[in-house]
Amino acid sequence: MTLTSTFDPALRLVTEPLPYVDLLEKRPLSQIDLVVMHCTELPDMAMAREYGERVLYEAGTGASGHYYIDRDGSVYQYVDPALIANHTRGFNPRSVGIEIVNTGRYPNWYDSGNQIMTEPYTAEQIAALKQLLLRLKSECPNLQYIAGHEDLDTAEVTASDDPDKTVFRKRDPGPQFPWQEILAAVELKQITQVTP
Repeated sequence: MTLTSTFDPALRLVTEPLPYVDLLEKRPLSQIDLVVMHCTELPDMAMAREYGERVLYEAGTGASGHYYIDRDGSVYQYVDPALIANHTRGFNPRSVGIEIVNTGRYPNWYDSGNQIMTEPYTAEQIAALKQLLLRLKSECPNLQYIAGHEDLDTAEVTASDDPDKTVFRKRDPGPQFPWQEILAAVELKQITQVTP
């Protein structure tokens, strides 16, 4: 597969569309009012790309954020914000998904004894995120909210190690995410547990 790549030196932004982007539904940027923060819960960008390319739905598409931020602060655009990506159940039509590379609970996501996420985000990731959010605010006229994936998808699943226990399906971006620093840098309102 050949990737079309462009580079934005101000943001260290590389555009590498996923193979199925032409199958995603288009939308006007004015439809976006929410950014959803994720972490990949995978060890590196290569595996995040592999997961993003997997076809999971009948339409021939998969689950992916719009942007991915690697540990060195490089930002990759896998899906244009003018397309609806599958990243947060119930909130996709109105939101942009940003994934930050972080191990999270990998590889035992649903093990009841592995629910504490300890890897800190790098300073480079947080600096790049601030730049990206400011850019999105300038491009999306109605963008005003930000939320964590864990706040919008509160479903529980059976623990992989004990059928009598449940764990949250999503825990990202997790307790290491510096909410106060981000909210101080970018004028977005943090929301939790809202209806789609």
